[in-house]
Amino acid sequence: MTVADKDNLFTDDFKGQPYWWDRTPPRHFESDLPGDVDIAVIGAGYTGLHAAIQAARAGHSTLVLESSAAGHGCSTRNGGHLSTSVKPTFAELSKRHGESLARDILLEGQASRDYVERFVTEEGIDCDFHVPGRFHGAHCRGAFERLRREGETPHPVLDTGAFVVPPSQTRTELGTALYHGGVVYPHTACLDPGRYHGGVTDTALATGAMLVTGCPVRTLERQAGGFTLDTARGRVNARKVIVATNGYTGEATPWHRRRVIPIGSYIIATDVVDAALMDALFPTPRVICDTRRMVYYYRPSPDRRRILFGGRVSLAETDPRRSAPRLQAELVRLFPELAGVRISHSWGGFVAYTFDTLMHTGHDNGLYHAMGYCGSGVGMASYLGMRIGRQAAEVPGGATAFDRIPFRTRPLYTGKPWFLAPAIAVNRVLDRIAA
Repeated sequence: MTVADKDNLFTDDFKGQPYWWDRTPPRHFESDLPGDVDIAVIGAGYTGLHAAIQAARAGHSTLVLESSAAGHGCSTRNGGHLSTSVKPTFAELSKRHGESLARDILLEGQASRDYVERFVTEEGIDCDFHVPGRFHGAHCRGAFERLRREGETPHPVLDTGAFVVPPSQTRTELGTALYHGGVVYPHTACLDPGRYHGGVTDTALATGAMLVTGCPVRTLERQAGGFTLDTARGRVNARKVIVATNGYTGEATPWHRRRVIPIGSYIIATDVVDAALMDALFPTPRVICDTRRMVYYYRPSPDRRRILFGGRVSLAETDPRRSAPRLQAELVRLFPELAGVRISHSWGGFVAYTFDTLMHTGHDNGLYHAMGYCGSGVGMASYLGMRIGRQAAEVPGGATAFDRIPFRTRPLYTGKPWFLAPAIAVNRVLDRIAA
């Protein structure tokens, strides 16, 4: 693609920021810091805000500290997909942890999805929540056979309702010839992550939690009876601290930073697509992902006027203008009819993976954490934020299956994933071979 082609790729009003911010931009909350609080929360994403809601409702003075604007991180940069979240299979989990804990882990995944739906309903949050289901496309014949076997075998723990879509019927789900069938998971939901985050923020503030933005935590020190947090706006003492930073975990909490792998994920939003073409390419309202190692995830926008298309497209972290042409090229490969449609938004954010591809919760003498959602943060960050908030507040309903899993790192890893580029290169080659 030439420079001229790249320039023509973007709309005249192109924005290098999330599409969701058009309706719900990140907000700033500035105030003086209190000298002392019961519970300090580091991070104002889904995890931190849900934790703060629980702590404040239990009667604890609660302060949420955010390094940038509220909602600046991946809580408003994701695609808005909401599933049962846990990536390893029951067989894989049973081998690692035994059948009983494996079952409990998978049930937590279902609970996370159900929690968000219940929270949105009970709190009256208008965030375009609906349940269209998810089509999981097979990128090669071998992948379809694996999906078919899984789809036709009852899940050992969950009632997934999954059903197989054979290759001959793929176009009933998606207007592309490049998938070899797939499986539909009808309980997958989706929402507008910006509006959802805004609603969670309002709920947290209504409970009495204090939120201060533009206030990065520089150091965290244990003191008698709690912690001292040195921030850009001064120092504050807290009896307990909740680390809710996920893919943005920094130097203030080095133990946690060594246990999460920040991975950049990128998304584009197309310009407005003709309604008839949208209906032809997306005959259902489902969200989409596929079986490639370098997975792509996409969906129509809530108003069905644009396509939101995301994936990991760079060996190193890059600017959204550089990632956009790569995503657009893959979108057009799947849907050649979109070759002339330009890009209105392009953005990226950091998700946090872990070395065992599981999320983790836990605490150490007053220092609590929930993180490592492995790309499933809409549901799990909300749900585990709620759980860890209850733990810190010492109210019932805080324990999780993830408390029982060791949160391991690797030798020589300090939080900078030098190994990602070669791993991504290898996975791309394997995807091309399989296709």
